[in-house]
Amino acid sequence: MGIKSYIGKRAKPTKGSSENIKVSDYMTTNLITFRPNQSVMEVMNTLIKKRISGGPVVNDKNELVGIISEGDCMKQISHSRYYNQPMQDVKVEDHMVKEVETIDGDMNVFDAADLFLNSRRRRFPILKEGKLVGQISQKDVLKAAIQLKGHSWK
Repeated sequence: MGIKSYIGKRAKPTKGSSENIKVSDYMTTNLITFRPNQSVMEVMNTLIKKRISGGPVVNDKNELVGIISEGDCMKQISHSRYYNQPMQDVKVEDHMVKEVETIDGDMNVFDAADLFLNSRRRRFPILKEGKLVGQISQKDVLKAAIQLKGHSWK
């Protein structure tokens, strides 16, 4: 499994600066997670019910093993129809993205915005000591920008 981690920039905070605004201040910690052995059909139901576009896949130790998204589910729908395969038999581990990019919770939220722009990702998981502790989405960065309105941005 390949996990690429973006380490937080350690900028020296200055008084009144937004340089010390960390990803961990805006990340979501109450995450909906999935398991590798869940069915893709169950994931689709959760995505619709919870109005989310995807989520992290973790093992029993809460270690990140992948990400599954609406797009991954869409691929499976097409695949199942083509091969006439029942959807309920298809497992998350067979269709999740295993090469997951993560970011450090200490990263500046504006540096995270740059990563979103350059990576075409919708979310980045955040790990601490190998365990999933949160996730930051593009929407979380937008919320941070709105809350920080009035601060001087460089």
